[in-house]
Amino acid sequence: MKRRTFVAGSLALPFVAAGVARAQSTQAFKGQHITALLEGHPTSNSMRDMLPEFQRETGIDVTLEIVPYNDLTPKALLAYSSKSNRYDIVMDDWVHGVGYAAANYIQPISALAEKLPLYFDKSDLVPRFFDTLEYKGERFGLPVYGESTFLMYRKDLFAQKGLKVPTTFDELAEAAAKLKEGRIAGITLRGEQGIQNVYVWAAFLWGFGGEWISGGKCQLTSPEAEQALTAYADILRRSGPPGVANFGWQENRLLFQQGRAAMTIDATVNGAFNEDPSQSSVVGKVGYATVPKQNVPLKGSSSSLAVHGLYISKTTPSPEAAWLFVSWATAKQQQIKSVTLNPNCGVSSLAAMDSKEYMDRYGSFKEATLKAIQAGNQNYLPNIPQANAIINNTGIAISQALAGTSSAKDALAAANAKNDQALAG
Repeated sequence: MKRRTFVAGSLALPFVAAGVARAQSTQAFKGQHITALLEGHPTSNSMRDMLPEFQRETGIDVTLEIVPYNDLTPKALLAYSSKSNRYDIVMDDWVHGVGYAAANYIQPISALAEKLPLYFDKSDLVPRFFDTLEYKGERFGLPVYGESTFLMYRKDLFAQKGLKVPTTFDELAEAAAKLKEGRIAGITLRGEQGIQNVYVWAAFLWGFGGEWISGGKCQLTSPEAEQALTAYADILRRSGPPGVANFGWQENRLLFQQGRAAMTIDATVNGAFNEDPSQSSVVGKVGYATVPKQNVPLKGSSSSLAVHGLYISKTTPSPEAAWLFVSWATAKQQQIKSVTLNPNCGVSSLAAMDSKEYMDRYGSFKEATLKAIQAGNQNYLPNIPQANAIINNTGIAISQALAGTSSAKDALAAANAKNDQALAG
């Protein structure tokens, strides 16, 4: 992801030629209508804000349906399973996208990219993001944003207590206990059942030396998985905020932004919100560090690699119009502009990451983000067609352990049995 240097003179003629070709070609699908189902996220908000430009340039009418993340996959699956043409495009993370590909709900992009290369520039997309969206040798969709995870901590509170930045989960628990004071929680993490708690708990699973699957069998009955869940439940019960069992991404993010937690482990995109003076009280006070790990042999990194793509439905009557929107929305011009419109640091464009706009807003944590992405574990969540079932079953186990209604060992044993059934089916 190094900054690339362009020589203006050498590009002048090709840019003119490309501009002429685009002016002649973008209206080829004028009058067609497409609908995109998008996740409630700054990336989607930026697409909405820029949409009039695309509609003027192409003459394609676009409806954007933006819904909360928890509603996104159920809506997509309902439309797909009923063979509805409601959505021409669906945005989702690849942990669900791989299931869409396996079920033949979405279509490969190679032929469309070759036929209509107007906005598409593979060389500008973050390679780790672009390469993730592959199933059985075919590419599905384009990455519209990606993220990893890091430890976010209050530098001022650490200085007051004379604490060092935790590098292990034992140190994390110790620091959280010392930092919990009054209305300020020592740490906040996601507790909401499902993908929300699983996404952050997976850092503990890998960081304690565990893994999801080996030899076609789920591995949640391992001692490492039990230690990971015990540690997760204990740190939140002892040092977490009230109501944390109901915290998803938004609740977790807001509490930290409001200065009511000393630490959190969450998505790198959260840095954009932490450093936004219009909505954060901790601007300039946050440090960004690698996700902790125990001093044990690891089977994979405890940092995530999560990629969200725009996928074209297999049954769309307007695949070319859909492709133009997907490739336009992920092109560098739009991604650079999106940085200025909303707190969007999860861009998938190298040019956007290198832009002045990005550096002005997110330079304070850019290097930590790139380091996390580079170390990101592509198997952090199970990228297999059965992922949805595995995540749902595991989310129940995490909630049970957090609530104290079951031991970590028993809760994981029940989830493991159900996960093995899903894998066998």
